[in-house]
Amino acid sequence: MSSEPIERRVAYVGDRLRGSRCSFCGKEYFKIKDYCGACGRESFGKMESIDFFYDEGTLEVCTLVNEPTNKFKKLGPYVYGIVTFHDGKVRFPGRLTDRIIGDEAIHLEELEGRRIVPRFRRRHASEPSGIVPTISLAFSFSDEYYPYQDYKIVKPSKKYDRPGIVGYGAYLSKFRIKERAIERSVPFFDEDAMTAAVEAGKMALIHSGVDHKIVDKVYVGSESNPYAVKPIASKVAQVLKLGEEEPREGVQFVDAIDTEFACKAATSMFKDAASLVYYPDSPESNTMVIGTDNSQSAPRGEPGGELDFFVGYGACAFIFGMYDVIARFEGWISVTSDTPDFWRRDLQPYPSHGGRFTGLPAYFKHVSKAVKKLMDRLRLEPQDVDYFVTHQPNAVFPTRVAKALGFKEEQFKPGLQVLRFGNTYSGCSPISLASVLDIAKPDERILLASYGSGAGSDAYSFVTTSQILDKRPRQSFTINYQAESKFLDYVDYSTYRRLKRGIQSS
Repeated sequence: MSSEPIERRVAYVGDRLRGSRCSFCGKEYFKIKDYCGACGRESFGKMESIDFFYDEGTLEVCTLVNEPTNKFKKLGPYVYGIVTFHDGKVRFPGRLTDRIIGDEAIHLEELEGRRIVPRFRRRHASEPSGIVPTISLAFSFSDEYYPYQDYKIVKPSKKYDRPGIVGYGAYLSKFRIKERAIERSVPFFDEDAMTAAVEAGKMALIHSGVDHKIVDKVYVGSESNPYAVKPIASKVAQVLKLGEEEPREGVQFVDAIDTEFACKAATSMFKDAASLVYYPDSPESNTMVIGTDNSQSAPRGEPGGELDFFVGYGACAFIFGMYDVIARFEGWISVTSDTPDFWRRDLQPYPSHGGRFTGLPAYFKHVSKAVKKLMDRLRLEPQDVDYFVTHQPNAVFPTRVAKALGFKEEQFKPGLQVLRFGNTYSGCSPISLASVLDIAKPDERILLASYGSGAGSDAYSFVTTSQILDKRPRQSFTINYQAESKFLDYVDYSTYRRLKRGIQSS
């Protein structure tokens, strides 16, 4: 009888931090067990499945690894230790992430005893043709950049007549590079589009209070998938435990799909997500949409290297449903044409673009036409809109198109996030929408216009509800917090290029 590959078995337990608890004596294990070592035979069939992924733990003891083995060399020196959960009932090893250790002295005794949060990361470098190894046996301190947030499932209370956003979450790395008054988010060595998607999805579940079991579909839009053939969405679904689960077989009853349309790969699925939850046979179902990218660019000095002044890293996730909606759909429109302004051929590491051709016939034409068509359909004037959000390849384009459409600075400036995080591609307009939802009041209209090269634009109108205020206290990891946190770590250009490449094999 053949068994599953070791990478699959390790990921199934380690990605989710799965464990078992004896229903007789309460003993917990960081592994899937059929019986309790203390209770023996009578515990067969009485072991409960538990997860530690949403819990807060403690770093019990640690050590500094100064000379990592080959697969971990790109991480540099790192802290490794034993973390405990549930008041010491279970212990397992983990690696401290999000910390570049230089020549400064590390006082390990000052780290021990501090509270930690599990993080989902790449485990080590892999062969170019191999599976990307991932794990949640990485952690950061919960009193630093990435805070602990309790995930409480809330029973739905109010059904709306139209679908809408029921929760959202964004993730941007603590590492930044700042040049020319532009600040951009940079991934750590063990981060990529896949890890950011999981972190954003986790935040969306926490904010929404939605039971992960009733998320029936997840779309993940990206143009920097670490695989050419293999979805990110299947990993997101497994780690976040979306849909009903058959734990013995290791499957989730959820549909998980990757989408691609340059920078509108996620927003193009908003209307599909809303349509699915409106289907009458699944009244309490929810759909998750994630935009995630480790935005690509050639190094400066190479063809296409001018993009390197604007690209960022991050992800944003939205959950759509019919219950406890914070922003309901009012209308949408999409516009598309074959306008090759930006592309990356197969097997090429960096994208190319059409220079000035990316402006008037591409970005401006598609965004303007989508917005005008939607506003005509809904009989709206610019003054009827409280916030205007659009895709931001730089700071000039969104400002120019907003003014051309008749919007004032107070309408579009709150959503202008490119100078704080860079152009995060598929995550760009979703992150900007999240920044507006962070501050919006009930009964305000938000007009979103995404853009994707190749080319197309999606325009949406959302109207906020009173429940936007009810859910706001659940979200401490806001866009503004991530932009202005005192724990940001600024790097130079050389470190930035190394971080962007990550721990892929050479």
